Amino acid sequence: MKRIDTAYIDGKFTALHGTEIFDLINPSNHEKIGEVVLGDKTDTQKAIAAAKTAFKTFSKTTVEERIEILGNLKRAVEKRENELIETMILEYGGTRQFCTMSFQNMLGSFEHMIETLRHFGFERKAGKTLVQMTSVGVVGIITPWNSSNSFICNKFATAVAAGCTVVVKPSEMSALQTQLIIECFHEAGLPDGVFNVVNGLGSVVGHEIVSHPDVAKISFTGSTHTGKMIAKGAVDSMKRVTLELGGKSPNIILEDADFKKAIPQAVFGAYMNSGQACIAPTRLLVPQSKLEEVNQLVKETVLQVVVGNPADENTHVGPMVSEKQYERVQSYIQLGLDEGAELLAGGTGKPEGLEDGNFVKATVFTNVRNDMRIAQEEIFGPVLSIITYQDEEDAVAIANDTEYGLAAYVTSADESRALKVASQIEAGRVCVNGFKHDPLAPFGGFKQSGVGREFGTYGLEEYLEPKSILI
Repeated sequence: MKRIDTAYIDGKFTALHGTEIFDLINPSNHEKIGEVVLGDKTDTQKAIAAAKTAFKTFSKTTVEERIEILGNLKRAVEKRENELIETMILEYGGTRQFCTMSFQNMLGSFEHMIETLRHFGFERKAGKTLVQMTSVGVVGIITPWNSSNSFICNKFATAVAAGCTVVVKPSEMSALQTQLIIECFHEAGLPDGVFNVVNGLGSVVGHEIVSHPDVAKISFTGSTHTGKMIAKGAVDSMKRVTLELGGKSPNIILEDADFKKAIPQAVFGAYMNSGQACIAPTRLLVPQSKLEEVNQLVKETVLQVVVGNPADENTHVGPMVSEKQYERVQSYIQLGLDEGAELLAGGTGKPEGLEDGNFVKATVFTNVRNDMRIAQEEIFGPVLSIITYQDEEDAVAIANDTEYGLAAYVTSADESRALKVASQIEAGRVCVNGFKHDPLAPFGGFKQSGVGREFGTYGLEEYLEPKSILI
């Protein structure tokens, strides 16, 4: 069992002022695997002060110096591949498939920001005016548990590229993973104070980061509810915010699609990251005339979905991250039954033989109305809702009938038709004919799925302030 009892402040592993202890529990079997001492307001203030001091010099570094730092970070992370993946499986319960992909995304964060930085114009002309893109200042980074180190790497790589220093509040449930990434970054030889981390509760460490006047920007990934609280707290000191929040992503299968290919892809997509993914396509929109065929294909596909030991490379759905999350998903499955949706697969309770962990049955509801709560609210578990539409216009209307707008998916034999539908969907990212990721394209949400963008040039500009110099 590992005990983590330090923060990382000003380039050093630092004793904590906070004393509260949080137990780290393996979600696969409920065994205690570690504990972390949580930081407090004093620890957070020390971290912010270190970042503020470091910003004075780090903001003046050259593009070449920042590229060298990003390369060093990538190489340091690369060396710890096995540990990073295994620890994520152990502590989070992510499947080996997902954790391996998450590790590749970590490396990609540095690679793609280097590529972006090489072509980025920090000085521009607007009319006759010189515009300088200047570092925004100290950035507070607040990350969730569902891909903790991937979020930290992406946000920190962007901060480095912009010449910003950071204070990170990761999820306390990800402390073992966080400790590893801190060790990687420490080995990379960062300038003191550029990267600071305090484990702690959102109500303590997170609140101090959001309210402190020396923090210029918040980059947060997490729930819409928490994002709104952060936005309200940030406005007092006019902090800039990037908020990547919840989603209830529609997946429209047009009637000309190859259903034997599209439906299995849709089911496995809905269960990405065990359903604990903000971009998961959890609303499957299909033609009313095809519902019987769809139901049969879904039932056949769910039989192939492996729920079980996340360390097994064949597992598709691992445990929920915590008992609290397990109970949340169970309550939504029961709600779906109460609302009158037809249970096609799965249901309440744990799969046979997996009673010791936070495992949920791979669940599908059909004949779901879009006004049902299971169709409108983010469940964050392996629960798929099948909704029918009458025609293309109806499909778009149903897709957009949600408070969220993070991601969406469209499948059609006619790519131009799919593109036409995609252009009408109110979402920050729409994938056509499959699940795709472009780390140089902007990522973020419409409506209550967030504010601002991440990745590539669009993401980098969120960490910069344009200064106009009129000569």
